[in-house]
Amino acid sequence: MLTNKFFLIMSLIVLVAAACSPLSGGQNGTINVIASTTLIADTVQRVAGDRVNASIIYPAGTDPHSFEPRPQDAAAIADADIVFINGLGLEENLEGLLGNARLVVEVSEGITALEGEQGHDAEDEHAEEDADEEEHEGLDPHVWQDPNNVIIWTNNIAATLAEKDPANSTEYRANADAYIAELQALDSWIVEQVQQIPEDRRLLVTDHETFAYFAERYGFEMVGAVIPGVSTGSGVSAQELAAIENEIRSLGVPAVFVGNTVPGNIAAQVAADTGIQVMPLYTDSLTEAGGPASTYLEFMRYNVSAIVDALK
Repeated sequence: MLTNKFFLIMSLIVLVAAACSPLSGGQNGTINVIASTTLIADTVQRVAGDRVNASIIYPAGTDPHSFEPRPQDAAAIADADIVFINGLGLEENLEGLLGNARLVVEVSEGITALEGEQGHDAEDEHAEEDADEEEHEGLDPHVWQDPNNVIIWTNNIAATLAEKDPANSTEYRANADAYIAELQALDSWIVEQVQQIPEDRRLLVTDHETFAYFAERYGFEMVGAVIPGVSTGSGVSAQELAAIENEIRSLGVPAVFVGNTVPGNIAAQVAADTGIQVMPLYTDSLTEAGGPASTYLEFMRYNVSAIVDALK
């Protein structure tokens, strides 16, 4: 958690920045937009084209769950016309700054969220009874693992931009419709690819609980996560690790999938203990431009191809 002193510094910076900034608008009359993640920024860009001046809070390759805001993030959020966030608890570490934003839009509004186990801190592993009482069910924020949810993002972004800039609403809607057609084609392609995997091998073990929406949409079983929670900040006890490894052995799971933003030491231990392979995926962030997953469409195609190759 961020300290009170840190938030005091952030607030002072915000006040100075707001006093020196215009009321709205980016360079050359564009809308000044902040997106919390690279995935959201990519969707905004597909809808808005060059009509927005977009920047990102969580840089490419960053784990949103462990990110600590910087002074420039406070100023950027306060200066933006629109701040697009995922919601569902993903941006918990930005809560102290979002109150200074002019307009915050949760792009996941309208998505039927899945419940996800929040897990507990590693310090509690010797106090299981207390941990059981303190653990609670939260909402899983990793909605982008199903392209149909990104369609909802796209519609929410288009509606927001049209309201902010009605003169160009027709263009935003046309761009959104074109992108939605690509997302629908992606969904159909994933269904076809998954057919290559025998049903009894559609088993997922991941570093943390990030693929529940993917599993529900495409018929996979979530065997377990080496970090038992929707946040990478959750701890894992020796008993939980042993249970996952026993499940892997009993079901014959061939691989554990590790996200690009998460340290893979625990997953590597599981792989070594059980003899399965570690397969890297992109989970919470796109790559830099020119990388193998620099757009959402590339991100999903990369992951699906890797999953199919490992399990078929």
